[in-house]
Amino acid sequence: MKLVVVESPTKAKAIKGFLGKDFNVFSSYGHVRDLPKSKLGVDPEHDFEQQYVTPVKARKVLTELKKALTKADELILATDEDREGEAISWHLCEALKVKPESAKRIVFHEITKEAILEAVQNPRHLDTNLVDAQRARRVLDRLVGYKLSPLLWKKIARGLSAGRVQSVTVRLIVDREKEREAFKAQEYWSIDGLFNTPRHDEVKTNLTQVAGKTLDKFEIATGAAADELKNKIQNATGWQVANLEEKDGLRHPLPPHMTATLQQDAARRLGWTGKNTMRVAQSLYEGVELPGRGHTGLITYMRTDSLNLAERAIAQAAQVITHNFGADYVETRHYKTNAKSAQEAHEAIRPTDFSLTPQSIQGALDARQLKLYRLIWERALASQMKAAKVKATIVQIKDADRQFTFEARGQVVTFPGFLKVYALAIKDELLPKLEPNEALTLKQILPEQHFTKPPARYSEATLIKALKDHAIGRPSTYAPTIDTIETRRYVEKDEEKRFYPTDLGKAVNTLLVENFPNIVDIEFTAHLEDDLDQIASGAKPWVPVIRAFYDPFAALLKEKEATIVKSDFASQPTDKICPLCAKPIVKKFGRFGQFYACTGFPDCKHTEAIVETTGVKCPQCATDGRSGEAQGEIVERRTRKGKIFYSCNKYPTCKFALWDKPTGAVCPTCGALMVAKNKSDDKCSNKECVSSQK
Repeated sequence: MKLVVVESPTKAKAIKGFLGKDFNVFSSYGHVRDLPKSKLGVDPEHDFEQQYVTPVKARKVLTELKKALTKADELILATDEDREGEAISWHLCEALKVKPESAKRIVFHEITKEAILEAVQNPRHLDTNLVDAQRARRVLDRLVGYKLSPLLWKKIARGLSAGRVQSVTVRLIVDREKEREAFKAQEYWSIDGLFNTPRHDEVKTNLTQVAGKTLDKFEIATGAAADELKNKIQNATGWQVANLEEKDGLRHPLPPHMTATLQQDAARRLGWTGKNTMRVAQSLYEGVELPGRGHTGLITYMRTDSLNLAERAIAQAAQVITHNFGADYVETRHYKTNAKSAQEAHEAIRPTDFSLTPQSIQGALDARQLKLYRLIWERALASQMKAAKVKATIVQIKDADRQFTFEARGQVVTFPGFLKVYALAIKDELLPKLEPNEALTLKQILPEQHFTKPPARYSEATLIKALKDHAIGRPSTYAPTIDTIETRRYVEKDEEKRFYPTDLGKAVNTLLVENFPNIVDIEFTAHLEDDLDQIASGAKPWVPVIRAFYDPFAALLKEKEATIVKSDFASQPTDKICPLCAKPIVKKFGRFGQFYACTGFPDCKHTEAIVETTGVKCPQCATDGRSGEAQGEIVERRTRKGKIFYSCNKYPTCKFALWDKPTGAVCPTCGALMVAKNKSDDKCSNKECVSSQK
């Protein structure tokens, strides 16, 4: 009997079905050993020796594994093929008292019978370099977190945390907010021209040149300059088509997903967080029951920075494309990642079987699984299809003296190619029929004022892209990092679901930037990731890498514990006076954000919540008929888990509440408050109102 150990019970069930009676398949339910939560668990004085413990939840599992091992003549470790999976296998060997070199290690990128059987026939030894890289990351993050966090407790507020990756992520968001605050809008104008053809078709154009000079974006800087140009253009005569050009172009498909692009795509197209995306992707990887097939893994391993596709998958994609669209739509493509070290897996994220179309298996998936599977299937299939062909038309219209040039552009998709499967923002933009030298009539000149906009806040998608581009963390860390900084309330999302730093996040970032610049330095963090990659490849031993980081860090930490003044970060003066002792009140930071507190503490323990009002009067107070009581206002509040909602400041007397922020307007249909749903759309807060159901 051979004992096979995986992390997940779902994965264990699938593999058991493929291997048969000679194999006993167990799930470890993740790690069976970890560093203790109550103490550092790392000894810097003895080469960062780790003091591992068995979590309570893993003790029963470990007992069952030890018992099963006594009946087995071979141990096969089948955890995920990445650093984390390699480390889990190493911990299993240590906990089961099995020499790593005596265990067999198998890896696979998809949970299918073919892949599992092939892996069993081709075992390898445990990769100690990958184990060392994961242990080094764990030690590095533990040293930063457990050494820096207590400093934040002393200098800002208890319950805070710092982390090597999370702190840099917060800095990205804080720096972007500073750019926005420092931004000064610049005015500029554009001028459109409407022309009529002899057939009375209308052509909308944009002024691009004056007296042979191409206008740059800020050429027309004021309304006065725009009006002056408008008058000159209106006096011009003899307008005609001066140039008519057609160009053939191509739009190429995107490569298949890797972890970062899957999270970005799901954020843009589905509005999902990275955490939710990876949770659903995990369920697709582990598989579902399909009629006639049994338990089937639907996608390849979802933690990867590779763009490679197996030749078998490429061939099958070509068959599916040919069957559905014809051979003219097939184009074999091989993609290479630009990542410095794409070691997390050897394939991009793709369906395990392209013939399993989203439509054919929708009955076996829940709504979220179906949405993500369709996203993965469409993009992977499209990556093996021909480019879309586009014919672009460029028209230039000039006056008789050639003083002014207006331009219009149109395009027509002449061959859809991959767009048949994976739609991009490419659409037909038709121009009316025009002839070279054809005379046109100027109908109207339309000057328009514009202002430059500040850099946009990070969305889930653009933040993940920034983390990847700057080599901050690894594919497996993007989602938990973002989740952590939200849970810690260092950042929040605005109405457009874009990140901005809280006052607490700004305070923590300021302390770290001013006192521990390396910890929040983007290039320094990326350099550490390079070191971890070199450990994984065997090019560097892990202890010297950690030592080179830790010794100067520990010295700096000792210095800063004595020199950082808590008042510099922990409180801000206000104009409020304590109602109990008449001493000044200041803003302080707590683990849930800022609050008001009396400076007489600890003699006076008066505190007040900081309430953000929307300025909108409570509609329920106005109708309850409570005589002599002022009408309440809608203020911003939080649930115990930190979710924002809006309610009357007269609570508990008035219990009116909304999940969405009221705009102050009322519904023309029912009179209820309108709420902001997204950037461009408001909605009635009354769910029974017909207008809210549109």
